Amino acid sequence: MRFTILTLFPDIVGAYVGESILKRAQKNGKIKVEVIDIRKFTKDKHNTADDRVYGGGPGMVMKAEPILKAYDSIKRKGSKPRVIITSAAGKVFTNKLALGYTKKYNHLILIAGHYEGIDERVKKALKAEEISIGDYVLTGGELPALVMVDSIARQIKGVLGKSDSLEENRDGVGVPVYTRPEVFTYKKKRYSVPSELASGNHAKIEEWRRKHKK
Repeated sequence: MRFTILTLFPDIVGAYVGESILKRAQKNGKIKVEVIDIRKFTKDKHNTADDRVYGGGPGMVMKAEPILKAYDSIKRKGSKPRVIITSAAGKVFTNKLALGYTKKYNHLILIAGHYEGIDERVKKALKAEEISIGDYVLTGGELPALVMVDSIARQIKGVLGKSDSLEENRDGVGVPVYTRPEVFTYKKKRYSVPSELASGNHAKIEEWRRKHKK
């Protein structure tokens, strides 16, 4: 799958996608992540990508023209893109939605909102979908875009190495996990791995995990 992220702050995005599992997935050809700097499509020497709100009010709004020019620069030959705008007012992102994107599309274009938001005409012109990652407001859309890329990418076969690496395909999200040593002391208090997990008895282990599934 191909991800294209349009942003005012490309360094934030590049730092995250250039590490760990996403870096390996790109190297192995499982995904492709492109980062496009919206400011490069502005016309003035200050690279102004925002302006005042029509009707008055505090804050600034991201201008439509630089975003649409950045969008037009994307090569879409052979791709089936879906345009997503990160927005606190959008539909809430879920694991089910992430899996659905991998089945329906081979190219996601994510536009990271900022300031008071994006000129509404971008959404209309691109028939974009607004997505939120939760019931709260952030200073920018870069984190939500990265959350979506990370969550969607891990659903793609081969990104995690094995399909059973997906927590949701095993015991479910939130089952407590432990590693070595079996016992350690912190501030004079001993902390031990549950005896069932250290027993080697697979039936006991599975029963314990079922009981502690959140």
